[in-house]
Amino acid sequence: MAQNSPLSAQDIRTARLEKSNLRERDLAEQLGISEAQLMAAHVGHGVTRITADPDKLMTAAEQLGEVMALTRTPSCVHEKVGRYANYHSGEHASMVLNEEIDLRIFPRHWVHGFALDQQTDKGLRRALLVFDAAGDAVHKIHMRDSSDHGAWEAVVADLALEAQDDTLQTQPREAPEPAKSRPDRADELRANWDKLTDTHQFLMMVSRMKMNRLGAYRIAGAPYVRPVAPQSLEALFTELSAKQVPVMIFVGNQGCIQIHSGPVTNIKMMGPWLNVLDPGFDMHLRSDHVAEVWEVHKPTRRGMAVSIEAFDAEGRIILQIFGVRKPQDRAAEFEAIAAALPEAAPAEVMS
Repeated sequence: MAQNSPLSAQDIRTARLEKSNLRERDLAEQLGISEAQLMAAHVGHGVTRITADPDKLMTAAEQLGEVMALTRTPSCVHEKVGRYANYHSGEHASMVLNEEIDLRIFPRHWVHGFALDQQTDKGLRRALLVFDAAGDAVHKIHMRDSSDHGAWEAVVADLALEAQDDTLQTQPREAPEPAKSRPDRADELRANWDKLTDTHQFLMMVSRMKMNRLGAYRIAGAPYVRPVAPQSLEALFTELSAKQVPVMIFVGNQGCIQIHSGPVTNIKMMGPWLNVLDPGFDMHLRSDHVAEVWEVHKPTRRGMAVSIEAFDAEGRIILQIFGVRKPQDRAAEFEAIAAALPEAAPAEVMS
């Protein structure tokens, strides 16, 4: 059933003025609305409703020059600076594939779009924002000082919808899928795991067996997976930084997965937040949300793919970290660092 905001657009705008120090996502949560409904309330007040079609949005983004791409989950924010280019459209999955911005896009979750153009105490804010049916952020494209601001107005005009309503109906948020295991099929799982030739085959394999990713990890055992102490991610990032080992860091929601490829350097803990603060790449991870971490080995045609994968208490994947394949010795360095992480205590392994 579609859900309307309990507040009027004027009420929401007034609350925004009164609490201008809050981020939109935090204010929306306080008001009991979605972030998309907060944006909709400002249509005509620095916000324009635009198409959320990735075929049109990604083409438009290419005209904006250097921007910041942001994809987040409740537990992790992934930010990359670069240019949108090399977009590949697909009915069920699309991608942006270049050295700076690397995205996997699932178009059915790109439902509501907005262009933000507002003057703030900190300067001009311009961004293209995409939300899913529940009104949660899927992907954001933020303009920077170095962006092509001369192209902005034409891009927004091309993307603008005819209807510019300041209210928005959302669908109920889908509950996270908890871990699904079939202990009675553990031997079958391992036999099928041995036959993998590509990491992308894994989810289809476990789905056919009426399991999901985390559920399969919990019953596979060695040498397929190893439970790692949840608090070990800080040590992992610190070691990756010290040795400048390049990695691929995947963070995504239902509608978009964003990938960083390269080393990480400036690692800072700020309260519960584990931060990577590098030129061109920022990541902000709520370490207190990490409930399970797994070292995972999957066979591929090009050799074993090793990853470190973190999950929250509800079973949602927070991030995946892989070693880069080339040069091969750097992948081996990542694997050695992963293997040295402390194993989770029995009480830290869910069942």
